Amino acid sequence: MPLAVQFDEYGDIDVLEVRDVPRPQPGPGEVLVRVAAAGINPGENAIRIGVFAQQWPAAFPSGEGTDLAGRIEEVGADVSGWSVGDEVIGWVDTRASHAELVVVPAAHLVRRERGVPWEAAGALFVAGTTAHAAVNAVGAGPGDTVVVAGAAGGVGSLAVQLARRSGATVIGLASEANHRWLTDHGVVALTYGDGVADRIRAAAPGGVDAFVDTFGNGYIDLALELGTTKDRINTIIDFAGAARTGVKGEGMTGSANVEVLGELAELVAAGDLEVPIAATYPLTEVRTAYRQLMLRRTRGKIVLLP
Repeated sequence: MPLAVQFDEYGDIDVLEVRDVPRPQPGPGEVLVRVAAAGINPGENAIRIGVFAQQWPAAFPSGEGTDLAGRIEEVGADVSGWSVGDEVIGWVDTRASHAELVVVPAAHLVRRERGVPWEAAGALFVAGTTAHAAVNAVGAGPGDTVVVAGAAGGVGSLAVQLARRSGATVIGLASEANHRWLTDHGVVALTYGDGVADRIRAAAPGGVDAFVDTFGNGYIDLALELGTTKDRINTIIDFAGAARTGVKGEGMTGSANVEVLGELAELVAAGDLEVPIAATYPLTEVRTAYRQLMLRRTRGKIVLLP
């Protein structure tokens, strides 16, 4: 029987179990994918501990995971354009990608080109489309100076690259251990923490036009202190702060679709977008993977390899 990550109640990482499950069967418009890689995301941690239990209650036992990449193993009825053996990148809305076999809507898939490593492919959808939406939300473009907080994280590492591609000057806030990586990608790297406002002002004497917050912890207030207008500040995590101040709190809005996923995959294949991989783990070590993720110190993505 195939393995899948499941949990029977809301709780901390220790509620996660890796279990034998019945082989999934694709229905009309669906395919069965054997997963080669599946990213993990902070949002899944929030779902598991029950943060969204009122909005999107779990049906137990619940699966977990959204991102995936793999090979099609079976094609359901009414599916055209896909065949057994095709290599794909995609996502599910059923909290199920952390598994060996996953049923995926055919409309949620794009082809994996050879230039897209499996680890990057499996971690691309959530972080990539969130970064795309965040950069669009602040209107980054030529002549702008954009600050990205959490610039080396899963979303931040992609947001800085997409903002650079828009023509903006990008300032990335990150630990010193990540400064070389940011500099190599054309980003002005600054250390976060005490005195960061002064460091940003020194690096951007003309002011900060836009601010992308991927970390929380007061960065909205910093952006306002720097004089950035509310319509050009976007947070993907501090929704309470967004409600309090009136800045944007757009997550994947407008970008969570196959068109954007395909564009991002093409950039990766061409070598124009790097998806940094912090670590990979077998499915059986899913708890360890989440413990590393929740330290919030990784560069890029953590990926499960079923």
